[in-house]
Amino acid sequence: MLLYTLLKMLNQCHREHGLLADGDRICLALSGGKDSCTLLDALLQRRGLERYTVIAVHVLPASDMACGAQVDVAALRAWLEGLGVEYHMAQAEEPQGEPRRAQQSPCFYCAWRRRKTLFRVAQELGCNKLALAHNADDVAETTLLNLFYQAQLKGMAPRVPLFGGRLTLIRPLAYVPEAEIERYAEGAGFPPPPPPCPVGKGAKRALMRQILGMVEEEHPRAKVYLRRAVARCQGEGA
Repeated sequence: MLLYTLLKMLNQCHREHGLLADGDRICLALSGGKDSCTLLDALLQRRGLERYTVIAVHVLPASDMACGAQVDVAALRAWLEGLGVEYHMAQAEEPQGEPRRAQQSPCFYCAWRRRKTLFRVAQELGCNKLALAHNADDVAETTLLNLFYQAQLKGMAPRVPLFGGRLTLIRPLAYVPEAEIERYAEGAGFPPPPPPCPVGKGAKRALMRQILGMVEEEHPRAKVYLRRAVARCQGEGA
């Protein structure tokens, strides 16, 4: 039943945004956390009309990256081999020169280098899609961040063409609340998750999560309404 609920929301996101197609080679960013493990599990178990190949890619952290350094890589490898899925371990580049621009979050610099590594590996593997495991909570929090700090009503798009269409970034879990993922992950037999990033604990995103939680106590569908507001603002309908 948990898988059915998860796939129902994933398929709704796919239908509305055209995330998956026959012949896709999907590079899936696998951090080892519950979100990315759930996404891999769901795409492998999904039974749709589309026939695609999923390749899991785990980015090994550089020496200055606080997050991801304590992932149990051996346990992650064992789980992936048990699934019988193709996977690759890719090393993130070390910092070069000035680590980041003034006032720039260390989380941004870390994420940018991880994303750069994923772009490179996706190209090397001949993939046309890059799947990220952002969930509905991530999308809502990003929307609030953009609204409060950038004066923009803008979220995280489920589908983003990149490099002239040679690669398309997709977020199949964009409609799935984190609570649903947590429930699914409890009994899924995933490898031990990495500890939370020590730098990210005090980030602005944590404040947005707190605000969203307070609103949801009064209005449980707040995340859905935020998503609809962004879609209407961008001319995508309700």
